[in-house]
Amino acid sequence: MGLPTVFVRLTGCPLRCTWCDTTYAFTGGETLSLENVLEQVSAFPARQICVTGGEPLAQKGCLDLLTALCDRGYDVSLETSGALDIAGVDTRVSRIVDLKAPGSGEVARNRWDNMPLLNARDEVKIIIASREDYDWACARIAEHDLMARCTVLMSPAQGQMEPQTLAEWILADGLQVRFQMQLHKLLWGNMQGK
Repeated sequence: MGLPTVFVRLTGCPLRCTWCDTTYAFTGGETLSLENVLEQVSAFPARQICVTGGEPLAQKGCLDLLTALCDRGYDVSLETSGALDIAGVDTRVSRIVDLKAPGSGEVARNRWDNMPLLNARDEVKIIIASREDYDWACARIAEHDLMARCTVLMSPAQGQMEPQTLAEWILADGLQVRFQMQLHKLLWGNMQGK
């Protein structure tokens, strides 16, 4: 967070989280060649690239795109729902894997086989909408020893959880997670293309 980053947003997602803020990415967009995407990315001075969605791993060619970006010297991250297999992702890519808490409506879609694949370059992100979500998250963090594997992020669900409340719970429990808010929303609101 805070680094100039180019977001490459791929269309489509098999999940329907209750708090999704990118429903516009379910459909639409345009079909581009790999070379065209690389050309558009090169127009920006940022060296950080985040491939996101929708669910990018559901898209044909996503793995090739990630590798091509790495081959061009970019610092590449992948934001994924956590519902699809991350094993085939280029090892140079930082994987940001969501865990879907109960409030998402998609808790059954978590792919637990991804947890042992995580390493120090990766992150687990959990969006929290309620105390139930927070307690669930704490239990999963302990169960999968996530803080020993990678950075763990907790974010308040926009419009459903007061950021201060979540921060107070984290502090009261001495939980060693990173509190995260979406900086682009704080700066520009819910605008597409920022």
